[in-house]
Amino acid sequence: MKNISGYLLDLDGTVYRGAKLIPGADRVIARLRARGRRLVFLSNKPLAPRRDYAEKLACLGVPAREEEVINSSYVMARYLARIAPHAPVYAIGEPPLIAELREAGLVISEDYEHIEYVVVAFDRTFDYQKLNLAFQAIRRGAHFVATNPDRTCPVEGGEIPDAAGMIAAVEAVTGKRVEEIVGKPSKIMIEAALAQLELPAARVAIVGDRLKTDIAMGQGSDLMTILTLTGVNSRDDLQKSAIQPDRVIGSLAELPALDDLLNAS
Repeated sequence: MKNISGYLLDLDGTVYRGAKLIPGADRVIARLRARGRRLVFLSNKPLAPRRDYAEKLACLGVPAREEEVINSSYVMARYLARIAPHAPVYAIGEPPLIAELREAGLVISEDYEHIEYVVVAFDRTFDYQKLNLAFQAIRRGAHFVATNPDRTCPVEGGEIPDAAGMIAAVEAVTGKRVEEIVGKPSKIMIEAALAQLELPAARVAIVGDRLKTDIAMGQGSDLMTILTLTGVNSRDDLQKSAIQPDRVIGSLAELPALDDLLNAS
């Protein structure tokens, strides 16, 4: 539990909520950097390229480099480029995901007879035409993968539906289960994040607001897990959950004190 040298910080619900910074998050991150802690910011959202997340953080008072951000569209593009380079892919997703896949060398296609992978993501433009294209490709043998499993996405004033709705629709019409989900709590995402930190799992803690993604992913890879109560899950959820974090904090503002405790000699 000691000698934590790096932190994986979830974004939505942990560092910010919607367009608003969690109070004190900018000062906390500055203090951790001053102490020499390595940081990577995580998001399951496939709605923007990593540079946009870095720019948003900077606008909120948290300087960050593009390389310090890992999101599910980036992880998906790296994953497919590794296992199926230059494969024809159809994506239920928004333009930033499609651009990420193209940049990784994958071929974006709507020719369902030749599509090898159907990628399903959080898509606010999801419609019948997209569902039908996915259906036709999968029934002809295309693999079915997804960026993230989240049911909802936290926003100012509440939550909105996330990728689980699109995944469920494709599963319902095809009768096929999604083969791989690369976002949290997948080991595929944690491997990408740890590679960026260049630290072993034993020296890393993950801080997030969701038990079933952030905390479950950390536990599955032997990271220290810290739940923050500024997002989706509450203390009431903790009492009913089989997933229990190592530590619970009210908000990111409490992290420096916990960091002191974890690294006490």
